[in-house]
Amino acid sequence: MTCTDPINADFDAGVLSDYWLGTLAKAEEEAVEEHLFSCDSCGAHLREVIALAEEVRRVGREGSLQLIVSETFLKRAEEEGIHVSQYAPPAGGSVKCTVTADDDLLIGRLAADLSGAKRVDLSLCDPSGVEQFRLTDVPFQANAGAVLWQQSITFAKAAPTSTLVARLIAFSDAGVEQLLGEYTFNHTRTLPGPGAW
Repeated sequence: MTCTDPINADFDAGVLSDYWLGTLAKAEEEAVEEHLFSCDSCGAHLREVIALAEEVRRVGREGSLQLIVSETFLKRAEEEGIHVSQYAPPAGGSVKCTVTADDDLLIGRLAADLSGAKRVDLSLCDPSGVEQFRLTDVPFQANAGAVLWQQSITFAKAAPTSTLVARLIAFSDAGVEQLLGEYTFNHTRTLPGPGAW
């Protein structure tokens, strides 16, 4: 089925997601809702968007994603009985860390002065400093004093004893990188089974 009378050219998954999340302006929300009452095709598309959002939420709650989270997210997780393991190495320092079978979320609390930052990336490096992965333009609050990085608990539970270096990098208006902080995580494997690498 295809929509024969879309309310606008941008009536797509983005608009439907915003409608589902309740982030549309009142007039736009009413127009989308009116359209959905009369269009089975767009109603089916909305159900697909809802199913996708629920699956992403489920994977996020499992701690399997590598992403930036908020204090509110951590508070809600703990209120729901989710076991959160947190490590907070000082900028330029290191921390010994591990995960247990009971851990649901693994958080790296990366303290930094974010007050002048316009954009921040999180670079994940091997012990020699070679970048392995980068989360670009991560969400942050300038007055928060830290970025809360969720490492995949699935990965961490299977990882061998290893070292990971995380770097917070800010960018100037001219695009020049500035290191905000470097944090070393010395992971010791405590769970039985074969290593991930």
